[in-house]
Order: sequence, then structure tokens, then C-alpha cells
Amino acid sequence: MSTSNLPRLLIIDDEMQMQRLLHHILGTSEFQLHTAKTGQLGLGEAASLQPDAIILDLGLPDLDGLEVLRRLREWSSAPVLVLAVRDSEDDIIAALDAGADDCLSKPFRGRELLARIRAILRRGRTATEPATVCFGEIEVDLAAHLVRRAGQELHLTAKEYALLCLLVQHRGKVVTHRQILRELWGPNAEQKTNYLRAYIIRLRQKLEANPGAPVHLKTESGIGYRLIAE
Repeated sequence: MSTSNLPRLLIIDDEMQMQRLLHHILGTSEFQLHTAKTGQLGLGEAASLQPDAIILDLGLPDLDGLEVLRRLREWSSAPVLVLAVRDSEDDIIAALDAGADDCLSKPFRGRELLARIRAILRRGRTATEPATVCFGEIEVDLAAHLVRRAGQELHLTAKEYALLCLLVQHRGKVVTHRQILRELWGPNAEQKTNYLRAYIIRLRQKLEANPGAPVHLKTESGIGYRLIAE
């Protein structure tokens, strides 16, 4: 493959040691790497380069990383992997709510970083939403608004179906409690996680072979939920 056909990765990070580490991990024949040391430079590079994916550090010298992410999401749909300090749960939740596709805590393993970059690149290449999404025995027909399990139609309430569709649309990604509650119950319901927990339990009972050990509707502790549709 020629260099021009390789996926373009933009790294927005001011820390020289982290830049070196990322270039060491990612500097193979698999990617084109580009680096910006500030948020403003990163926004400019993102506009001119049109990268296939962006690695964004939250601790930048000029702009808060979350502000960079919000500005990016005003015009760019490029998948973004956010690098956050370990145990910074609030930062991770805020980044996901602001439009990050995935978050990785420092320090991280090189193989995990590569796997996550490949995953967001695969999702980013999906140009259109398929009419039908399948996982395990479940088939979600988005066009017909039907859900089947092993070929048999399942009855879902309107709210259960809306929750499932939201997770399907963001499959593979963490969807935060706040985002789900805001979209399904409105902005005044963002703290009512008991609503959401009850609906997740009901969905697992209908969709999972073993609801007590779910394979597809996964809990991201303290953050939200992720649909594994593989």
C-alpha cells in the first residue's frame, strides 16, 4: 500500500515524551502520523488534513482538551480517541458526552492502543447505517422497527426499543448514563439512573441468553453501557 493510502492519524498532545511513545507504538507502515502540540494547532490540522482518526490528550497548554473536542464535533465526524489520566472518571464521562468515540487511561499498553485505534477506524469507515444489525441470536431491523431472537419477533416497549436503538447506533462505544437519560427521558432526568438500570435489566432478560452474565449489553462501571455486536 502506498503511503498516500494509509490512514491519517492526528495526534494532539504537547508532551514530548508522550509524542515519542505514540510515534514508537504507531510509527509503522500501518499509518500516516501527524502531530500538533496545542489545541489551536490541532484544530487547524484537523481542518486541513481531514484525518481518519484523532488521538487527543485532555491536558493541553492553550485550550482544555474537552473544548477542543467540542469544537471538533461542530464540523468533524472523525473518530476521536481521548487520552486521560488514570482514575479520572469524571474526565472520561465528560469526554464521552462531548463526542469522543473511545477513551484510554494513562499509562496504557501499546497493543491496547493499537487495537482501539483500529476499532475506531473500522467504525469511522462505515459510511451508512445498515438496515439490519445482528448480534448473537438477535436481529434488529431498524427499517421495519422489529427485533427478532432466533427468527422469532420480540415484543419490546417503545422505551425499550428506543434504548436498544441508541445502543445499536453507538455499538462498540460506551454510551454514558447522562447521555442515555438525556436522550430518552429529557434533561431533567440525568440523575435518575435507577430508571435506566431497570430498563437495562429488562432488555437483558429479553436479549441475552444468560441475563446474569451478559455478553452483549455490557456495563461500564460508573460510566454507562456498551453494546457488543460482534
